[in-house]
Amino acid sequence: MGIEKFGQIDGQDVFEVTLALPSGFSAKVLTWGAVLRDLVVPVMGKAQTVVLGLNSLEDYLAHSPSFGATPGRFANRIGNASFEIDGKTFHVTPNKNSKHCLHGGPMGFGKRVWSAGEMTSSSVALHLDSADGDMGFPGHAKITCIYRLLPPMTLQIELFAETDAPTPVNLTHHSYFNLDGSADARDHHVMMNAPFYTPTDDDLIPTGEVRPVAGGAYDFTRTRAVRNAGGVVYDSNFVVSTPIDMHSGMAHQATLRSHKNGLSMEVHSDQPGVQFYDGAKVNVPVTGLNGAKYGAHAGLCFEPQNFPDAPNKRHFPNSILRKGERYSHKMEYRFR
Repeated sequence: MGIEKFGQIDGQDVFEVTLALPSGFSAKVLTWGAVLRDLVVPVMGKAQTVVLGLNSLEDYLAHSPSFGATPGRFANRIGNASFEIDGKTFHVTPNKNSKHCLHGGPMGFGKRVWSAGEMTSSSVALHLDSADGDMGFPGHAKITCIYRLLPPMTLQIELFAETDAPTPVNLTHHSYFNLDGSADARDHHVMMNAPFYTPTDDDLIPTGEVRPVAGGAYDFTRTRAVRNAGGVVYDSNFVVSTPIDMHSGMAHQATLRSHKNGLSMEVHSDQPGVQFYDGAKVNVPVTGLNGAKYGAHAGLCFEPQNFPDAPNKRHFPNSILRKGERYSHKMEYRFR
């Protein structure tokens, strides 16, 4: 375990924490945005970087499309940046050039300085206080994000939240994965244990329908390449069907595999959905890790989550956290 200064923003120091296992499996975590900046997997004697990351805090502030971030207070979208709780309407801060709220608004948790807590050589706990009225959200919320490396090659992330008033909470992890360093990750193969998805309108707000994927472009129930003849791009929430494993407390949501180097990654989580985004809008003008250039489809996101716009869709799983309750979300990215 190591910690060093990575930069400074508004007078606050930002640190990078390095985690490692003896096998060579390692991670670098920033206190800005609770960002996973780098994740290295040993593959046939070589160190393979498997996430997209940037080289300076300035690059993150100017160019990052949520690379490795921990979004919140409500990850993904809230339609029209408003919702109702117990008969009262709340208006939260919409994102730039939008009438909707994405990832908690323009200054969501993925763009804030967190404080580092307990650390070991393979784990770190990060903490954030979100005041009542933060980005318009009601209630004072206390947030914890714990990164752990588990042998042989598993990244475990646990997210917790408590509040003193009812508020929507949906926390996830937003890394862009690329298992072999290729410029375009659409030749990776994907399987998702998701027989349904939640269609969206043109602004990517769920319509409220839960639609079967069978036989269509959204059907990943059998392993196949992301690239498809119809040119379909993906930024959708998939409904997980696999039951929760009693031992781990999580369900196997998805598997990503590179046929170029044989590396695979399983996504496990205790949440009902997983957002799959194929990185179609990535266009970063600065170099990333190991000198890489990140253009469209450079990485793929698997974001375990509650459903987008759940505060406005009563038939979606409940997303309102109340006083005396504790939100928890455990996920694992298991490499083989």
